[in-house]
Amino acid sequence: MTAGAKAYRAMKEMILDGRLKPSASYLETELAECIGVSRTPVREAGLRLEREGLVTVRPRRGIQVLPVSAEDMAEIYQLLSALEPLAAELAAKRGLTEAEAEAMENETARMEKALEDGDLVAWAEADDAFHALLVEASGNSRLIEATSRYRTQVHRARMATLTMRPRPQQSTEDHRALLYCLLKRDPAGAREVHFRHRQAAGNMLTELLSRHHLDNL
Repeated sequence: MTAGAKAYRAMKEMILDGRLKPSASYLETELAECIGVSRTPVREAGLRLEREGLVTVRPRRGIQVLPVSAEDMAEIYQLLSALEPLAAELAAKRGLTEAEAEAMENETARMEKALEDGDLVAWAEADDAFHALLVEASGNSRLIEATSRYRTQVHRARMATLTMRPRPQQSTEDHRALLYCLLKRDPAGAREVHFRHRQAAGNMLTELLSRHHLDNL
């Protein structure tokens, strides 16, 4: 792994798990020391994270973590509720490869096992991986690029609200139903299942953020 990749991965993880606080600014030197790289990889990682909408890089003032509000999440889910069902439809039309089907089955099984064990962190990680695989399976490179930055922000908000959410039973069942449609090559069914799933998830998350006044994630 290059120093730039190491810095990017470390900084992204620290943003997602809250070690780098929303609205806070960090000097390149302190981040470099924390990660164990020089300033240049940190600067490169900062620019990459800026393109993903997670930070803003301010010359001579450091790297600021951008907050995420309930309003931000509502807008992001409006986009994902349009784009990801399209990805599901395209994936069903082209058909999953054996490797794609196996990977999505594995993540669905991970969600079911995590739900059974009460391990919400493992559940959220499997959920995020499933959605990434779904969009990849669409075969549309622009769709993949358009959704990737927003999924990261959704994952960040989800991790911050894990203990506030009801048990994600329905969400887990939605993934199993979607996978069934994909394997049956049912584009309309895949699109409908995933649209309802994204709508429900978005409504729940934005309601949680508003109810708990979490406007600075």
